[in-house]
Amino acid sequence: MQRNILITGGAGFIGSHLVRHFVRKYPEYRIVNYDKLTYAGNLENLKDVENEPNYVFVKGDICDEAALAAVFAKYDIDGVIHLAAESHVDRSITDPLAFARTNVLGTLALLQAAKTAWKGEYEGKRFYHVSTDEVYGALGFDGSLFTEKTPYAPHSPYSASKASSDHFVRAFHDTYGFPCVVSNCSNNYGPYQFPEKLIPLFVNNIRHSKPLPVYGKGENVRDWLYVGDHCKAIDLIFHKGVSGETYNIGGNNEWSNIDLIRLMIRITDEELGRPSGTSDSLITFVKDRAGHDLRYAIDSSKLQRELGWKPEMPFERGIRETVRWYLDNGSWLDNVTSGAYIEYYEKMYSGR
Repeated sequence: MQRNILITGGAGFIGSHLVRHFVRKYPEYRIVNYDKLTYAGNLENLKDVENEPNYVFVKGDICDEAALAAVFAKYDIDGVIHLAAESHVDRSITDPLAFARTNVLGTLALLQAAKTAWKGEYEGKRFYHVSTDEVYGALGFDGSLFTEKTPYAPHSPYSASKASSDHFVRAFHDTYGFPCVVSNCSNNYGPYQFPEKLIPLFVNNIRHSKPLPVYGKGENVRDWLYVGDHCKAIDLIFHKGVSGETYNIGGNNEWSNIDLIRLMIRITDEELGRPSGTSDSLITFVKDRAGHDLRYAIDSSKLQRELGWKPEMPFERGIRETVRWYLDNGSWLDNVTSGAYIEYYEKMYSGR
């Protein structure tokens, strides 16, 4: 194999799309998917590539230093793309310590494992840390955008944990000359997303005619990016990004939550063959989330200018294809929602 790339969190939403992208595009690379298989990790997401000769799955925790050292040694890892993270803001508000352990200490353990394995010989090596736009805090409705120079101002335990992990990656570059890049991305959507997130949750609720809970008045604005476009950006940054640099990845596609929900209702009702507006009555306004950031919006001009990337998927087409995928894969939604797959993996990997 020309390269041996470790992708952490490769059984999750973005991770599984990235693993599939690399396995198929680079048959000359060995892709090692390292995932703890928590509630958000599901190997069903990778059934179509699990038997490919350049794909390997390893069940492991990024906080387990011995397990990481063994993986680096066994597979001679020369590249890391780090996506493993606790990522749901509501969960971080309930259990911030879990986010600190995984997102901060786990990232530090992974950095240290790579540094130890590479022994200061960094030629041809790369550590790519995937982060979020939430580390920048919140924007007003004044048209301003997050740039790579925007000061960090995290407002939730999730974004604080990701900000801390970003700082550790950059500190390794500045202290040790470690070969790293960081990207901060806007909200992703697409198939295989865990259904606690807005789009799959609402498609599933519309499917079952259940309430659609909307925080506050639904005025919060997010910049949405198709997951396939994100994977292409990661590919480009991994191969051509400048060591020590940060790249923002955004869709240039801002939607208020309530407008997005109304679009999803229209498309989902159409796909289900229901009369237009059938599911409008399911909208239920609920108490706003604590520390709910008003608006995120990414300026990805640096990535576009320096590396030639741009988002390709038109939003309404991407949403329709995403809605259709969830409706066509109702068994996947039901399995994930029930949590049955978690017990299955626990038995498989415990030898029971």
